[in-house]
Amino acid sequence: MKKTGVAYLPLHGGRCPPWLFRKMVRLSKAICEIILQDFGRKELLRRFSNPFFFQSLGCVVGFDYHSSGLTTTLTGALKEALSLEEHGVAVCGGKGKASRLTLEEIEKYGSKFSFSSKRIDNLKYCSRIVAKVDTSAVQSGYNLYHHAFFISEDGSWAVVQQGLNPKNRFARRYHWLSEKVQSFVLEPHSGFFGERIEDVVLNLTSYKSVTAQKVIVDVAKEGPMKVRNMVSELNDKLNVTLMDWIFPGQKKVAFKNLIMPVSVDWNVIRKLYEFQPKNFEEVLMTYGVGPSTVRALALISNLIYGAEVDWEDPIKYSFCVGGKDGVPYPVDKKAYEESIKFLRDVIEGSEIGLDDRKNALKRLNIILTKTF
Repeated sequence: MKKTGVAYLPLHGGRCPPWLFRKMVRLSKAICEIILQDFGRKELLRRFSNPFFFQSLGCVVGFDYHSSGLTTTLTGALKEALSLEEHGVAVCGGKGKASRLTLEEIEKYGSKFSFSSKRIDNLKYCSRIVAKVDTSAVQSGYNLYHHAFFISEDGSWAVVQQGLNPKNRFARRYHWLSEKVQSFVLEPHSGFFGERIEDVVLNLTSYKSVTAQKVIVDVAKEGPMKVRNMVSELNDKLNVTLMDWIFPGQKKVAFKNLIMPVSVDWNVIRKLYEFQPKNFEEVLMTYGVGPSTVRALALISNLIYGAEVDWEDPIKYSFCVGGKDGVPYPVDKKAYEESIKFLRDVIEGSEIGLDDRKNALKRLNIILTKTF
């Protein structure tokens, strides 16, 4: 998997003006119809799963290039623009309350697509597991508040979800694509988009964390009393100096990020013991398991059993704070230029008014100027 991250997405309040939203619906529909006509539904989903293209599309149809609202507003526009009957693509979920309707909408659209009950259940599971992964398996301080699930009539899907960090007032976007997911818990994303964090991040989806995943499963199968004793032992370790617990060759990480969660839900630990999960995915999907439980199990596997955990932020690239000089992080210029070229070709072939076409191309040039 190619992990990418671009730009800061500051949290902006307020609503998109109705006149702008109507324009975004019209333009996004025209652009999507050209992609569907020339490349098909799978390519449209691939484009949504590409963080560079998704950001460029939001800018082209009129939204601020660096705002967190681009994700939620563009998703809303696409939800109105794309018709199941006309385009064979449905958009489920969205921001806040709309995200909680995702499973219900998957059920509704799945029935209209004439999917079997098994396929619908599988799609609902996909929606739930990707949210669980980005909440608990990748912990970077961002709380999910937006979840959009794109489905095509052949059963392919893409997910665009976004979390906010109340401390630094920035957002982070996560992209998924069904055809790229070999495992939900090992390098599953098609891209990340957001601010790169200087502090360490708990990334249990990294291949570096494979051993930790296995140890977490083993610990989850242990009796609650034994886990409680390990937590007590771990708290003792965290009260001494870093050098007392760092294993040979292990990367030194910030102390504040290794603090055990304030409370561990022992009822959840008991559920895991009774369930006896077979793998890390089953641990995540056990009812009640959340970030605190996963973090506690990860720290036990790391600090008591010595299993390597990847503490590096999966976002690799950033612009707006660096740019062409590569400081502090370089832009993936090739990927971004390919997305913009593709989008320019689509705009030039779309059936929109001359003024709309000119303005869209002008905004594309602004993106290039701001980025490089």
